Amino acid sequence: MDNLATEEEVISGAKIFSSLVNNVAQIIKGKNNIIHMSCVCLFAGGHLLIEDVPGVGKTTLAKALATSMGGSQNRIQFTPDLLPSDVTGTTIFDQVENEFVFKEGPIFANVVLADEINRASPKTQSALLEAMEERRVTFDGKTYILPHPHMVIATQNPVELSGTYTLPEAQLDRFMMSLSIGYPDDIDEVAIMLSTDSAPDLMAVMSTNDFQDVAKLSKRVYVAESLANYIVSLAQETRDNVDVALGVSPRGSIALFHAAQVLAMSMGRHYVTPDDIKMLAAKVWEHRIILTSQARLSGATTKDILQSIISRVSIPTVKAG
Repeated sequence: MDNLATEEEVISGAKIFSSLVNNVAQIIKGKNNIIHMSCVCLFAGGHLLIEDVPGVGKTTLAKALATSMGGSQNRIQFTPDLLPSDVTGTTIFDQVENEFVFKEGPIFANVVLADEINRASPKTQSALLEAMEERRVTFDGKTYILPHPHMVIATQNPVELSGTYTLPEAQLDRFMMSLSIGYPDDIDEVAIMLSTDSAPDLMAVMSTNDFQDVAKLSKRVYVAESLANYIVSLAQETRDNVDVALGVSPRGSIALFHAAQVLAMSMGRHYVTPDDIKMLAAKVWEHRIILTSQARLSGATTKDILQSIISRVSIPTVKAG
């Protein structure tokens, strides 16, 4: 890897990273690890899926991240009657120009909050696929480029709740990371109630240029070839596992690679360690793995499968770059 990040550059990038985490932590109480992982996903250039029951702060977290990062942002409330054009945009007739012109949808923003994404029909959900992967929208044969950076922060209710649709595997694979916030501890819940009326109005702590500079820096963090092989070995184990119907794709391997670079940078290191990969594997891969029906009936979970794989794949010995 040419032009590797220096220790001084990484320490500077870690300070900017921490400013984002600390800003969001003013609103989201007691969930610093979730905030940290969310920021890892976003600096790695990924899309984030936040899944949990209603009322635990999914939307608040997504809005706080979007506000703190600066740039433009839009929110889409997904409902069963939402149409693909309500997301991507449509053509309207311009009477002045006497022609049809494209009117951009809410997907045209640096940060898009897709709230309760699995309440929309599969047809509408699929409208996001091109935008999330290619950062562009095609309509009536014409291509429209989305702003850069562009990321989707989506919230999802558990599929057991009424009125929800299961996200297609192809769309799930476009999310770099899936996180669950969970209920707060008693002390944190009390703090949340007491601060409801006095919560600070968040301000942006960086510009989109700052964000992109740190994101580019993270891609220069050193990753030993043995660690790249380690990621591939873990991925191959998911594909060969008898309890897994659909294993991790190469896109998932690349996502883990880049997320590990950002995690290392956020901790002030200019190199990735095996522990970075182990810490992130479940968060980056859990939503990508589909178990067989027999495995599900026996009570197996993707988390159990991943933990088993991580425990038996040999950890490489690496030296700092």
